[in-house]
Amino acid sequence: MIFITGDTHGDYNDFCSRMDKARPAPGDTVIVAGDFGFVWWTKNQKENLEKLKELPCTIAFADGNHEDFGMLYSYPEEEWNGGRIHRIAPNIVHLMRGQQFVIEGMSFFVMGGAYSIDKAFRTEDYTWWKEELPTDEEYKTAAATLEKCGYKTDYIITHTIPEAVFYRIPMTPEQDEKELSGFLEWVREKTEYRQWFAGHIHIDEKYDDLKVRILYHDVVTLPVTDYAEVF
Repeated sequence: MIFITGDTHGDYNDFCSRMDKARPAPGDTVIVAGDFGFVWWTKNQKENLEKLKELPCTIAFADGNHEDFGMLYSYPEEEWNGGRIHRIAPNIVHLMRGQQFVIEGMSFFVMGGAYSIDKAFRTEDYTWWKEELPTDEEYKTAAATLEKCGYKTDYIITHTIPEAVFYRIPMTPEQDEKELSGFLEWVREKTEYRQWFAGHIHIDEKYDDLKVRILYHDVVTLPVTDYAEVF
């Protein structure tokens, strides 16, 4: 079984609370839609990461904007379930941008990254990294991946949301995030998918007509027919 949830921000107690409700078993996969936050330079987060290594399930996360990219990109890169990852631990993987993965027979296109509205209050390469937004090469990789799969995937996992969803909330994407939200809007219009899961906005909301669901504390199980939460 696959579980999907929103931002965890390195909060071990919150993560465990969600897992206590979901109760993943060995062989199950938990996907975090960005701002995982456990791969971080502080002693506390290093200790929390060690605790996650003891969980029986696989934890797979897209990157958000609040990640320690210096540390994250230091982990070895390899192929996993059809796409490229950083291997954090035997049971923890970072799903790299613009990749498609097949997990339990279902396909997932992943595109991490977002803009930090609080970056003015953070320190570069210490609490904020410019790598939070995709590079031109990562956009090209994503476009090539979608072309290769015929613009069809079962699920899409991103941290931020397509432009149309911003306006539905309603919100206006920050100027520095418009390239990414615009690209995701192109993905939304171009790609055939069953459901889109994102985080970043710190709300639990769904937009059925757009087939987009924003997650924060909710946990969704796959496969399901009604996208029911695990409360």
